[in-house]
Amino acid sequence: MPRLAIIPARGGSKRIPRKNIKNFHGKPIIAYSIEAALKSGLFYEVMLSTDDVEIKNISLELGAKVPFLRSENTSNDTATTLEVIREVLESYKKEDRTFDEVCCIYPTAPLMKSSHLTAGLDLLENEIASVFPVVPFSFPILRSLKVDEDNFVSMNWPEYSHTRSQDLPAAYHDAGQWYWLRPELISNSLYSDNSKVIILSEMEVQDIDNESDWKMAEVKWEMGNE
Repeated sequence: MPRLAIIPARGGSKRIPRKNIKNFHGKPIIAYSIEAALKSGLFYEVMLSTDDVEIKNISLELGAKVPFLRSENTSNDTATTLEVIREVLESYKKEDRTFDEVCCIYPTAPLMKSSHLTAGLDLLENEIASVFPVVPFSFPILRSLKVDEDNFVSMNWPEYSHTRSQDLPAAYHDAGQWYWLRPELISNSLYSDNSKVIILSEMEVQDIDNESDWKMAEVKWEMGNE
């Protein structure tokens, strides 16, 4: 069964200019996503969806395919990942190429591993819509606080004020690395009640939205590659 990897990499990053191809430990950060996908051996094709010629050329050198550029509709700040995926699949469909299993891999995930892609695919059973990695919150969210405009503080869930942290249920958030999908089962979200997850540690995940995040990702990468 042919599988497709889609790496969405728009050129217009604002908080970290040219983020998708910025140097990360000696190579463009997007290289880590492309290399992990290729190394896994799971995909018939590893393709890049971009509106940027420089990102296209770098990705081609790294071994990805770029059969077409994004449309204007999916190149703006408001376009969602799901819209990009649908555009890619529609473009392939016009060439009579369809895929039952698709993996969307984010371009700024230097801590991701090929083995995790394999573990995710193993969970993508016939009736499962998607599989993706999550990471535990470092502090129980039911003990979280809110601060008003005058700096007064209160609990979001005061009913848990006297509950021990170890007695509260664990909570997780999306790791923001990749999503295995069955396109025919996806509606308006990358995940739903019909999704499964693999659980990663904090050292295997780093969301990168600003320079501080970038530096933290570099530290985690260094510690994982000593």
